[in-house]
Amino acid sequence: MKFASVNEQMDILTRGAQEIIPKEELVQKLEQSQQKSSPLNIKLGCDPSRPDLHIGHGVVLSKLKQFQYLGHNAILLIGDFTAMIGDPTGRNKTRPQLTIEETKKNALSYIDQASSILDTEKLKVVYNSDWLSKMNFNDIIRLTSYFTVAQMLERDDFTKRYKSGKPISIHEFLYPIAQGYDSVVLKSDVELGGTDQKFNLLVGRELQKIFKLPQQIIITTPLLEGTDGNEKMSKSYNNYIGITETPNEMYGKTMSIPDSLIIKYFECVTNINNKELDLIKSDVENNVSNPRDLKRRLSRKIVELYYDEKIAYSAEENFDNLFIKKAVPTDIPEILVKNKIKIVLLIVKNKMASSNGEAKRLIKQGGVKIDDEKINDIHYIFEPKNCILKVGKRKFLKINF
Repeated sequence: MKFASVNEQMDILTRGAQEIIPKEELVQKLEQSQQKSSPLNIKLGCDPSRPDLHIGHGVVLSKLKQFQYLGHNAILLIGDFTAMIGDPTGRNKTRPQLTIEETKKNALSYIDQASSILDTEKLKVVYNSDWLSKMNFNDIIRLTSYFTVAQMLERDDFTKRYKSGKPISIHEFLYPIAQGYDSVVLKSDVELGGTDQKFNLLVGRELQKIFKLPQQIIITTPLLEGTDGNEKMSKSYNNYIGITETPNEMYGKTMSIPDSLIIKYFECVTNINNKELDLIKSDVENNVSNPRDLKRRLSRKIVELYYDEKIAYSAEENFDNLFIKKAVPTDIPEILVKNKIKIVLLIVKNKMASSNGEAKRLIKQGGVKIDDEKINDIHYIFEPKNCILKVGKRKFLKINF
């Protein structure tokens, strides 16, 4: 198999990477791969306890896609067994354990969403329950004997919990060891993960050394800040852009990010080439481009990545009609309402908010309007009439009586 030159591959792979550990060994592996005409095994583990993906997850998935593009073997590891332990990364308390059935169901949703980024025809999907569930207690004792409690406490999240007197369950120490053992089984040459996974990835590298295997290279990708510009992107912070959201929602949410994140989003989320990226960076540094114009371009690129160019321009037109021309979209859903109904229930029932709590919060913040009249009372009773219900900035519902 003919690969691109090592320099070309490194130009692509270093873009948007936070750390490459160690970088010189990655160069060596790529050189050996080229000499032997043999692709590298690239591992990305996913946690199926959180099945809803956003473009922050897309950052590391796109890195795996780059390896696919370069001709290497992409392995998506579904951590269905480790999900039953619960990844303690970034947690200040023990994560609830899931059943194997729950993890399998979530895994199917994860793969389906990830397919919007990855080439599934060139993707190997494996489940770590295939080997971890077959291990006996002797195997567990042997694996855990390679590490000390002091080493486990080097993890920042464990250290914080230990110092604050919050409990750490013994089974949580097993998570990085089990994840690391996956690398032994798969004989991975490279493992990808967010910066918060660095400790776990290094455990895999160490276990490969113990098992006398070539050690994997670690490539971490940055955690993407959400639309608020402060916290990392998360559904729980309501600052996320879901990869299955409508084009209009995706475009509108991207337009709301602070100017300071424009370059990071272009670099980590889009697939524009490095030359184009360098020009954008230069324009920003020299104040050549208007940030609003750059965000429009960014929003189109992100929608185009998950849909197509035509849909991206349609989403932009919808945004302009909504926020510049102040027009109501023409393609909004319609319902028939014949009886009185609580405004909160009306909002949630029509999926304009994910919960009663979110609906009440939107009302209190002045984000709910009926025919441009704000509704401030969370106990408001809607009386049937022909009108337009607007929730937030981009959700509309035509109500017929």
